[in-house]
Amino acid sequence: MTYFVVQGVVYLVVLVLLSVPLGRYMHKVMAAQKTWLSPALVPLEKRIYNLMDIHEDEEMRAEEYSFALLSFSLVSLLFLWGLQMMQGFLPLNPERLAGTTWHLAFNTSASFVSNTNWQAYSGESTLSYLSQTLGLAVQNFVSAAAGIAVLFALVRGVFSKNKETVGNFWVDLTKITLHILLPLSVVLALLLVSQGVVQSFDPYTEVSTLEGGMQIIPSGPAASQVAIKQLGTNGGGFFGVNSSFPLENPTRFSNFLQLLSILLIPAAQCVFFGKAVKDARQGRAIYIAMMLFFVISLAAVTAGEHFLSPVYDGVKASGNMEGKEVQHGVGTSALWATATTAASNGSVNSMHDSYSPLSGMILMFLMQLGEIVFGGVGSGLYGMLAFVLLTVFIAGLMVGRTPEYLGKKIDPFDMKMVCVIVLLPPLLTLFGTASAAMMPDAAQWLTNSGAHGFSEILYAFSSMGNNNGSAFAGFDANTVFSNVVGGIIMLLVRFIPMVATVFLAENFARKKSVAINEGTLSTCDSMFVGALIAVVFIVGALSFLPALALGPIADFFSIS
Repeated sequence: MTYFVVQGVVYLVVLVLLSVPLGRYMHKVMAAQKTWLSPALVPLEKRIYNLMDIHEDEEMRAEEYSFALLSFSLVSLLFLWGLQMMQGFLPLNPERLAGTTWHLAFNTSASFVSNTNWQAYSGESTLSYLSQTLGLAVQNFVSAAAGIAVLFALVRGVFSKNKETVGNFWVDLTKITLHILLPLSVVLALLLVSQGVVQSFDPYTEVSTLEGGMQIIPSGPAASQVAIKQLGTNGGGFFGVNSSFPLENPTRFSNFLQLLSILLIPAAQCVFFGKAVKDARQGRAIYIAMMLFFVISLAAVTAGEHFLSPVYDGVKASGNMEGKEVQHGVGTSALWATATTAASNGSVNSMHDSYSPLSGMILMFLMQLGEIVFGGVGSGLYGMLAFVLLTVFIAGLMVGRTPEYLGKKIDPFDMKMVCVIVLLPPLLTLFGTASAAMMPDAAQWLTNSGAHGFSEILYAFSSMGNNNGSAFAGFDANTVFSNVVGGIIMLLVRFIPMVATVFLAENFARKKSVAINEGTLSTCDSMFVGALIAVVFIVGALSFLPALALGPIADFFSIS
């Protein structure tokens, strides 16, 4: 256990140290201030604006910003949908893979456009190099950039006064992609290539094994996609087994780099928020709340895998190594599983279906909280800010005072938008789970029965309903029902809260600032952090405790 503790501490220390300068850099990007990359990137940025006829100084109201976001995402969805079905007739397909079915193409398109990256297929046997690069890798960039753009809009609304606009979506999308995501991805991709992650357009190679058989070694431009899938909290693997595959994650150093990149931008956004609102304490309070959630969850998952290990021939194993790579072991696998479900990332380096029931429950619950424990790039922080406003509102009701946040009063419209952001993901997660469980073919889609089978369904729709993308496995997701219903759920839980956040931003931007006095609730002290954690936990528990009782909790008692 000492090794697990040291590993976790080192990881968190490096994460914090890197997140601080990155958060400050992100603020400069949003504020259009000069950075050390400006001489190289600003001319390119200007050329893009000229090409697209974008006027950088023209800002948008909430309706215009939302329309630009939705129209861009719709075009992306239709393009990616068609690309997958037509890939058999297109170039960069050395393995001559046929086009996918319409429902799988729809599900995959909805998944990558919504930054979920749920995969009901194996990449190396289903998608061509063209579909992987021009389709999925591009969406890894722009879907992540869209999430950060909505966060930028909300932050502008928080610090603006008597204003009707929230920024320009096209400018935000371009700046974020060029100045944040692209430079980080280039650096990470080069580091991954140095560790042996494959980056090639060569055909697959057939080799002879030591036993005299033949084996096909897949190839492809994986490193470039792995970099942005982790940094953008996308998570969809180039290969079917994701970051468990040696060509996608070959060494302990590559594992640490990928693990660090999962939480890097979400953590940096807390620093960015404090800088943007000119009060570092506000960002620090949210950072601490997220970190406490993460550390407690990590300890629980690690303990579950270490102490609740299976019994073989009457002998209890020293740790649950089922479904885990030997080079990662229990500790690193548990750290990755906690990070990928805390963020809306979804990449895996172990089989979550093989985790002990209580560890699996923690992973599910992290997703079911709404992906706000660091969460996705952009979406994690604006989701947590919705919980912050909910906490302030509840505290105001308790003391009979009009709630305020950062000098602005919270009105009924704000709370309506907050309710949409907070409650829609649990509602659609439970709807999808119930619908799948009641289908006549449900038993045929599962490899396990009873409580564990239900856990597999619950995990799948918790992942799709919270823009995560990881899977318990054991659930046949490549069916017309799962692809269509799951695709619709992924789109709804992504874009309805995004639009609600943009309108929340505009409503905040219109307001005047009110004077802070002795009666104003502090939103940056330890008491507020505790209240915020309590509100997040209570909302999650009230929403999912009955379902968790039927799934992983019942599974735990059935095998104890």
